[in-house]
Parts: sequence; C-alpha cells; structure tokens
Amino acid sequence: MNDVKKNWTGNIQLGVEVDHAVVLKQLCKSFNACPFFKYSGMEMRVVDDQIEAYVEMKPELVGNLAFQILHGGVAATILDSIGGIVAMEQLYRHSTPENLPDTIKKVSRLATVDMRVDYLAPGRGQFFIARAETLRLGRKGCTMRMTMVNDEDKPIATAIASYAY
Repeated sequence: MNDVKKNWTGNIQLGVEVDHAVVLKQLCKSFNACPFFKYSGMEMRVVDDQIEAYVEMKPELVGNLAFQILHGGVAATILDSIGGIVAMEQLYRHSTPENLPDTIKKVSRLATVDMRVDYLAPGRGQFFIARAETLRLGRKGCTMRMTMVNDEDKPIATAIASYAY
C-alpha cells in the first residue's frame, strides 16, 4: 500500500514543497493505468498546466447504432473521471508541506457522492475532450463542473458533481 501511495503522489516527500507538474503527471499516469480506461481508450493528459480527459470515437463506444453516436454512459464516465482527478489536483494545489499527509489521505478517499449529467447534443465526433473546474473546495468535499466537447469544440454534455474525501 505504501508503494501505491508513493506512486500516486509522484513520490513526493512529506514536509517538502509539492512540485505541481510532477503531481499532474502522476495523477494522469495513475488514472491511465486503470483497466477500464485502457479498455475504452480514455486517457488523462496534461495540457497547459491542466488535466483534461480525451477519448477517440470507436465502434465499441457507440450507444445508438442507428445514429452511430457515443454512448451516454461513456460521456458520464469521462465527466465523472475528469471531475474527480481535477478535484484531486486541486487538493494538492492548495496543500502545504505541513498538511500534505492529510491531503494524501483525502486524495486516496475521494469518491463521487452525487452527479447530474445534462446531454446537450448527440455524441458525434472523431474524439471528445472533457475539462473540469472547481466550484467549491471544502474541508470534507468539493463540487465540480465538467464539460465535454467534440472535435469541433461543440458542447456534448455537461455535469455537476459532488465528491467527498
């Protein structure tokens, strides 16, 4: 378990200032190692010092055969995932060397409590990108807003979720 925690946090040392770039890369690496992400082709990546989710359209992700559009469950999954990983990133961003052990504990416990998804348009496109923003970051949980767009930057779905830690 200790090795998992070290990998998850980029092998940062307790009591030392956190290198944010390392944390971003390590969070993405951890999510991308998830078997479901590998199976579905979803990936987290760092773009302009922020984490974004990316997935290419492929036949296995079609939810409506007649219209060949992305399954709503895939959209919900990628929105939930980007919300969670950005929440983790925000916890580290607001961490200090003194409260880093508490931050690591919060990150390891982070879980979705509630999520509402609004589907704005059919999931058509060659690829989809999702991003998240923090609405509120509290002591025991946070609220995030996520948006998924297609390759033409057209909004496909949006969500608001609460995460506990």
